[in-house]
Amino acid sequence: MLLSKNKSIVTVVDVQARLLPGVHEHDQLVDNCKWLVRLAHLMDVPVIGSEQYPDGLGHTEEALRDLVGESNLHGKTLFSCIDDSGFEAAFNAHDRQQVVLCGMESHACVVQSVLSMLDKGLEVFVVADAISARNPLDTEIALRRVERAGAQLVTREMVGFEWLRGSDAAEFRTFSKEFLR
Repeated sequence: MLLSKNKSIVTVVDVQARLLPGVHEHDQLVDNCKWLVRLAHLMDVPVIGSEQYPDGLGHTEEALRDLVGESNLHGKTLFSCIDDSGFEAAFNAHDRQQVVLCGMESHACVVQSVLSMLDKGLEVFVVADAISARNPLDTEIALRRVERAGAQLVTREMVGFEWLRGSDAAEFRTFSKEFLR
């Protein structure tokens, strides 16, 4: 069950600036999500994001928002992004079966999105070093739960190496110079 850049889509869940200060290791979370989105751009993998009730909770962290692209971010009120009809329509337009998911909060919007995506028959890869919550225990339990449900746990670098498949890939030099520091 290897990731394929031609089957993948990156989904960034609710990394909203107003909520970040209370999230465990929030600076690292944002950096890891940005790393993943930049990698997706390098590999020509589409990126889509969600924002939980943006009218009340604000928008995605600015630098991450710029990377994802405002038109690729979708507001929602349901905790599961894929259960929102607007998000789902935008997601389905990409016709991808492998979801590489990052964001917050692990025990709420992340876990519900993952479980709903699995129910829809998608292959879900949760980037364990690019999700977080206010309480680290919530992240730990969420990771256990989604893995038992059938999601694959991966790290950012695992995603990169699987999308590349080999050092002869055209993007490998850029990956090794700009992403492996």
